[in-house]
Amino acid sequence: MDMAATKSSGKSAGKSARLMSLDVFRGMTVVFMIIVNTPGTWSHVYAPLRHASWHGCTPTDLVFPSFLFISGVAMFYSLRKFNFAFSGPALFRILRRVALIFAVGLFLNIFPRFVRDYDTLRIMGVLQRIALAWGLGAVIVLLIKKNYIWIATAVILLGYWALMHFMGGADPYSLEGNYARTVDLAIIGENHLYKGFGIPFDPEGLLSTLPATATVLLGFMAGGLITGKGNSWKTVGLLTFAGVLLIGAGLLWGEYFPINKPIWTSSYVLYAGGIGMVVLALLFMIVDIWNLKGWTGFFNTFGTNALFTYVLAGMLTKTLLIIKIGEVSLYNWIFTHICSPLFQEQKLASLLFPILLVTVIWAIGYILYRKKIIIRL
Repeated sequence: MDMAATKSSGKSAGKSARLMSLDVFRGMTVVFMIIVNTPGTWSHVYAPLRHASWHGCTPTDLVFPSFLFISGVAMFYSLRKFNFAFSGPALFRILRRVALIFAVGLFLNIFPRFVRDYDTLRIMGVLQRIALAWGLGAVIVLLIKKNYIWIATAVILLGYWALMHFMGGADPYSLEGNYARTVDLAIIGENHLYKGFGIPFDPEGLLSTLPATATVLLGFMAGGLITGKGNSWKTVGLLTFAGVLLIGAGLLWGEYFPINKPIWTSSYVLYAGGIGMVVLALLFMIVDIWNLKGWTGFFNTFGTNALFTYVLAGMLTKTLLIIKIGEVSLYNWIFTHICSPLFQEQKLASLLFPILLVTVIWAIGYILYRKKIIIRL
């Protein structure tokens, strides 16, 4: 992890040195990610703030692919310094970043129980997937000419569909029968997989990281489009057109290969990536073309230090869960004694809890933002 401070005499971290609409989009994604991950109680949650039970897609199911899509857009700018050419220094930088983000994700899985049975530790997770999907996407970008990235993306999505369809069980897209689970059981092992679905199955597993890489590549192509066309209405139009086309293709493919986040189906990649392009086009129009930036500060606070604020949220949440007040955790005590009494509607009380958490994290992130400190992994 390295820390960079941008002085006022140089390029501003939120302005000329960065695409502000992308920081806003990233910040929105992190805020929504915290909100959906930390309700006051899982017994009272609004439907849009829940994941689809299996097939289907709710607004919550769009959070993770949006983050990967955004990382792909940012990748275009970060790899441009290497002229998109494969080299030793470029590969070293990619592998170092992959290792750092993966290690931080593994640390979050362990925190705060460092004395534990490591034979049952979950290996994969959100940051681990981000690391692997971004790293694989970056290597593909450096090995293949930019004009052919769309072909590589199509090959990944079609190849993943073929593996899932022909190698899966009687119901190849089911929880029990999907081939991604078979691969994870064989390579990672049952003891190291997520158990939240009732059986060992990891929604951030190894095989399903392949289509997640395609999500990153869609973002990379969007970054190339923005760079090529500049701050123009043509950029907005092309992003919107591409997004709508992808949404339609995802819905159509979803009739045969269901839209599904846990196994990250190819239709889900197209559908979520298309929505990501439309949202980016809208923000690009508002922030970078119309120059309406007065409302963006809150989200820029999260967007300029996205991984740091995400990790901070995870650590703070786990800390609240282990601190006891009497027989209950501090997490539960705050919900019961602060949030719940304020609203008769318990879903509102449950929503208030992550809003309070977001506020605390924003206050910490704001100090870094004001000092123009960017913590990079």
